[in-house]
Amino acid sequence: MFAKFWSPGDVKTRLAATVGASVAAEIYRAFVQTLVTRCGATATRRLLAFAPSDQQAAFAELARPSWETAPQHGADLGEKMHNYFAEAFAAGVERAVLIGSDSPNLPPELLDRAFHELATVPVVLGPSDDGGYYLIGATGSVPPVFNGVTWSSPDVWQQTTKLLTDNQIPYAVLPTWYDVDEIQDLRRLQADLANVTETALQHLRDRLEALLDGVAP
Repeated sequence: MFAKFWSPGDVKTRLAATVGASVAAEIYRAFVQTLVTRCGATATRRLLAFAPSDQQAAFAELARPSWETAPQHGADLGEKMHNYFAEAFAAGVERAVLIGSDSPNLPPELLDRAFHELATVPVVLGPSDDGGYYLIGATGSVPPVFNGVTWSSPDVWQQTTKLLTDNQIPYAVLPTWYDVDEIQDLRRLQADLANVTETALQHLRDRLEALLDGVAP
């Protein structure tokens, strides 16, 4: 999983325009913590790849005991993702999956399904509602999909799948999910959390209610 340190003004900037930078940062920290908890038994190795590199202590504390931590390497998102997969395969990993930290209620079963799909295809993608993807997985080698993509745009999915098609690389597609970037996404998340029974999601629901009390319209 990729995550950024939750400094006000550096994360969830679109959400911050509505709820304020400090609240948005705390919401994002809650997202990361929720995913660490919910996916703590997924795969045989779990790595929280963080930025910036000087926040090792904060991420190590959050990740214990189920996750390892390592800084992200690269000048932009594409290079960082490329390096994530390259380093995994260089270390002997056969199948690697990467998610972001913007979908705290993402079902862990979708990660399990991604690894299952990688037994038969070299790449798996999970599309998000905003035109990007919430998950990418690969087996064997780094797919050629991290250059020539306009990151943080609604064209990410189209550009990525075109690169795969142009290179004749088959891929599997998971069910669509959603990122939480805008206030309407947050309201959707709150609605989805209203009747959850999973403990980690109940904690997230309660944390969001406390943070947003008297803040968001």
